[in-house]
Amino acid sequence: MGLYQRGSVWWISFIYQGRQIRKSTETTDKKLAKRIHDKIKGEIAEGRWFEKLPGEENSFSELMDKYLTEYSAINKAPRSHTRDRSLAKHLLPFFGNFMVIEITPKLISEYKTERRKEGASPRTLNYELTLMSHAFNLAIREWEWAKDNPVRRVSKERVHNQRERWLTLEEEDKLQAASPKWLREIIAFAINTGLRQSEILDLKWPQVDLFRNTLTILEQKNQGKDTLPLNETGFLL
Repeated sequence: MGLYQRGSVWWISFIYQGRQIRKSTETTDKKLAKRIHDKIKGEIAEGRWFEKLPGEENSFSELMDKYLTEYSAINKAPRSHTRDRSLAKHLLPFFGNFMVIEITPKLISEYKTERRKEGASPRTLNYELTLMSHAFNLAIREWEWAKDNPVRRVSKERVHNQRERWLTLEEEDKLQAASPKWLREIIAFAINTGLRQSEILDLKWPQVDLFRNTLTILEQKNQGKDTLPLNETGFLL
């Protein structure tokens, strides 16, 4: 058996039942690492040491918390991070108390069945599984919590894309009549520009050009920007 460093953390390397085992002591203190090394060495000599599989001591709830705080909150845009948290709220009640190693394709299929019963759309369910899969990928590559991603062996839902259409004038009038006054201008603006709710609510005055009657949409997925001409109704609003 031997001690060595990866960065500032001490690791143990030894042969167990013919296999090379490398295990982090999770400490930067060499003396503490040496005590951990000696303890494991003694347990092996006495036949009391058994290799713990990745994910055996970590719950899915801990996995998602680590993903949301250490990856999503740092590497994703605020809006995407908020969406991740929303998706996780559906995953946690079902998987939260399971250990990472206990999650199987069969269990995930059962989750899909439950979510369909709750009325989740195929697209939403695919988003949830994509988030779960990404968390498992990080658990394998970076955190050493897992050796396998069970989500990969579960089929995605088939999404039926429906053709989009505009409201008729009659439908628009009915919608406006049924809406509170404070919402009517937002509805009219959405109808005349085709913008999504999030794009409208994120608008800032610097995006509006009163001389050219245009609106600039920022933070698109391709990191570009779109310039949208405003018709008379959209401009007056």
